[in-house]
Amino acid sequence: MYESINIEIENIDHLGIIAGIVDEVGIVEIVNQKLPSYATEKISKGLVVKAMILNALGFVSQPLYLFSEFFNDKAIEKLLGKEVKKEYLNDDKLGRSLDELYEYGLSNLFIEIVIEVIKKYQIKSNYHHLDSTSFHVDGKYENEEEENRKTIKICHGYSRDNRPDLKQCVLNLIVSGDGEIPLWMKSGQGNQSDKKEFVKIVKEYKKSIETESITVCDSALYSQENIQLLGEMKWITRVPLTVKKGRELVENEEILWTEIENEQEQELKERGYEWKVIKENYGGINQRWLVVENKKRKESDLKKIKKAIPLEKEEVEKEKKKISRKLWCDNKECEREIKKKNKRFKYYELEIEDIRKQEKGKYEVSVVVREKEEEIEKKKNQAGRFILATNVMEEERLKPWEILWEYKQQQKVERGFRFLKNPLFFTESFYVKKVERLEGILWLMSLSLLIYNLAQREMRKELKRRKVGLRNQLGKRTEKVTMRWIFQCFQGIYLAKINEEERIVNMNKDREEILEYLPAKCREYYQ
Repeated sequence: MYESINIEIENIDHLGIIAGIVDEVGIVEIVNQKLPSYATEKISKGLVVKAMILNALGFVSQPLYLFSEFFNDKAIEKLLGKEVKKEYLNDDKLGRSLDELYEYGLSNLFIEIVIEVIKKYQIKSNYHHLDSTSFHVDGKYENEEEENRKTIKICHGYSRDNRPDLKQCVLNLIVSGDGEIPLWMKSGQGNQSDKKEFVKIVKEYKKSIETESITVCDSALYSQENIQLLGEMKWITRVPLTVKKGRELVENEEILWTEIENEQEQELKERGYEWKVIKENYGGINQRWLVVENKKRKESDLKKIKKAIPLEKEEVEKEKKKISRKLWCDNKECEREIKKKNKRFKYYELEIEDIRKQEKGKYEVSVVVREKEEEIEKKKNQAGRFILATNVMEEERLKPWEILWEYKQQQKVERGFRFLKNPLFFTESFYVKKVERLEGILWLMSLSLLIYNLAQREMRKELKRRKVGLRNQLGKRTEKVTMRWIFQCFQGIYLAKINEEERIVNMNKDREEILEYLPAKCREYYQ
């Protein structure tokens, strides 16, 4: 007689790494401590949040559309606990959990998790970066039209995704300079004005997390009113060229660049940057302005100007012919038309040369095209230049090269947005029934980004400490390996149950080596 063998195969893949980081942070415990539990609940809210993070980072396009289906072939008891069954993770449980998270306060809960992360992993807080992005949404929400709603407004606004035809919401995010860890999140109206909202966000963040860190932001933060409202808080931002003094500086061809001496400054110089420090007072606030020029950008801008000038001249010549052919009631009418057309042009302008009266009281106008030599020269001088401002006046605390260096790190928060919009992880458009749940998804996205970047930071930190590297997609060893690549390396790992005995299948030396550089709780899921 043959002995019957019962075999079950379930996927683990890279989900053990994610589960391990969630355990390291203590997210399940934090959520369970903050949100009430009920005797009738079969699964705690903390475990539901962990399940949502696994789903969100599970390499599934539009993950929360397929929440219950996602776990059909997963090693759910290994990842979430022996007491958890697949049927507990359904769409109704997801919706109710999102509602309860919203009722507790999404930003507050996020801050409480972040504070634990900062303490445990000693996240440096010298600088933090603020930015926003939009997500377009489909369908109509149940409470969208309620006048007294506390939720964000889903509406049309400036679309970063070039989809002005769709309604949208906004995600505001602050990330650390150390490891790009999300430190603060807040959902925003679809038509949010960054100029008005950013100053409120910085103040709320500083109130929630006591820190002396410097806020780095784009020009949306810079206005007389905003920098006055920020008071003693320290910042680095870009000066918009709508500020007259700033525009005059970048157009000034007499700027003399300072000498560059140390290593960091030398690296920036090799990348084509030069600068000059100017002390200014704007809005009653003493500041240091860094007038920056990038040689490569200057060459590119000058090429664009050179190409644009003849194209504009052709357009102006066409307008000149139209005006010359037409009979006008009087010269005032023609002057108004020319003034209107000149607003469109940067490098040329139309000018009335002569007016001749014709039959029936009509006028024929002779028009000439004049080159705006002074404006063209200003545009050329402005090429490749921009201005950064800070209210940190002490050079010992913030050297000129550091102002530029930290502003260039603004791409850290932009990288986070690109990650969230990558179809492998999330989707740029989504739909749930209620606005509260939509805000909950934005919260979950931010939390998932925190887990992803924290895992990447810890791995890179350990690789650097041991002075080793892992093989990347090109087969070269590097300390700056990405978690996306690590996740791909772990595809095809299974939990096999053979007559109730569990075995991990498809582990090899390369995968075991990777686990050595991850936190201990990640390794537990592959043992």
